[in-house]
Amino acid sequence: MKIVVSGGGTGGHIYPALALIREIKKKDPNAEFLYIGTEKGLESTIVPRENIPFKSIHITGFRRKLSFENIKTVLRFLKGVSDSKKILEEFNADVVIGTGGYVCGPVVYAAAKLGIPTIIHEQNSIPGLTNKFLSRYVDRIGICFEDARQYFPAEKVVMTGNPRASEVLGQDGNKGRLSVGLKDNQPAVLIFGGSRGAKPLNEAVLKSLTEMGSKPYQVLYITGDVHYEEVKKEVELIGNPENVIIKPFIHNMPEVLAGIDLTVARAGATTLAELTSLGIPSILIPSPYVTDNHQEKNALALSTHHAAELLLERDLTGPKLIEKIDGILTNSEKLAEMKSASRRLGIQDAANRMHQLIKELVK
Repeated sequence: MKIVVSGGGTGGHIYPALALIREIKKKDPNAEFLYIGTEKGLESTIVPRENIPFKSIHITGFRRKLSFENIKTVLRFLKGVSDSKKILEEFNADVVIGTGGYVCGPVVYAAAKLGIPTIIHEQNSIPGLTNKFLSRYVDRIGICFEDARQYFPAEKVVMTGNPRASEVLGQDGNKGRLSVGLKDNQPAVLIFGGSRGAKPLNEAVLKSLTEMGSKPYQVLYITGDVHYEEVKKEVELIGNPENVIIKPFIHNMPEVLAGIDLTVARAGATTLAELTSLGIPSILIPSPYVTDNHQEKNALALSTHHAAELLLERDLTGPKLIEKIDGILTNSEKLAEMKSASRRLGIQDAANRMHQLIKELVK
C-alpha cells in the first residue's frame, strides 16, 4: 500500500501523523510512505529525521480579514493543487491522509479530484478552516472530541481518537521519574506550558515556589527553552526548594508522563490525548491565543467529565495554582476518581482505529 500523509505548521498536526505512520509500519512492513509538507514548516525538519520520504509544496494560510494577501493565497492554492497532483500520480498513491494545517488543503483536495481515497484527521473540538473546507470532498473524517462531530457531514465522521495516545503506552514510569530526578516514593506533579513554555504559567509558579517547598509532593517544572534562563535568574534570588525540579525541556515526555500523578498544562489536543490514554488527572490552563478559543473547548471535554479541572489564564495566580494542586494531590479519593475519569476518556487504540479506516477505504 502506498500512503501519502500531509500535515504541518505545528507539532499538534505533525506528531499524530508520525504516530500513525509508525503504527502502520509495525502492522504492514511493506507499506510505502510519502509525507507532503511545506519547505519552511516544522515538518520539513522533523519528518526527514524519521527517515520518511518528504516532498514540499508552497502554500500559505488564509487571513481571516479581507486582504490582498488572500488573492495570492488562492493562486498559491491552485499551484499547490497542480503540484500535488503531479506528486500523487508520480508516487501512485493508494490513499491520502491530512492531519491538519493549511498544507493539507491543496494536497487532500488534489487527491479527491484524482479519485484517490482521502481521510482528514481533526484533533481539536473546533476544526480549523482547512478541515472545514476539505470535509466536503474527503471520504472519511477522524475526530478526537465528540464536539467536533457537529461541524462535519455526519455520514463521514468516525471517532478515532489521536494516534499519539497509542504511542505513550507501555512506558516505564519509574525509569521516567529517575531520569528527571524525581523520587519514586512521593506524589509528583508535572507543570509545563508546551515546548515553548507559557509566560503566565511561569510567573504563577515563581510566585508560589517558596510555598511549594513545604508541600508533601514533588514538582517537576518545565519552563520551555525560551524562558529557562529568565526563570533561572529568578529562582537564584528566591531559592530552589529541594522538592522542585526545574528543567527547560525534556525529550522523553511519554516515559516521564507514565510516572506522573497530576499534570498542569495547556489544553492542546495531543497533550490531552496522551493524558487520557495514561489516565492522568490534570489542571488545564487553555491558551486564550488560539483560533476560535478551541483549547478551552478541548479542556471542557475533560473537566465536564471530572477528568480535569479548568483554570482560565485570567484567573491564574500563584495561590490559585497551589490551591488547585493541593485539592487534588492531597486528597487521595479525589485523585483516584480523576484518574479513573481520565482513563475512561482515553482512546488507547487510536492509531489502530485510523489504520482500520485506511484499510476499509483501500480494498
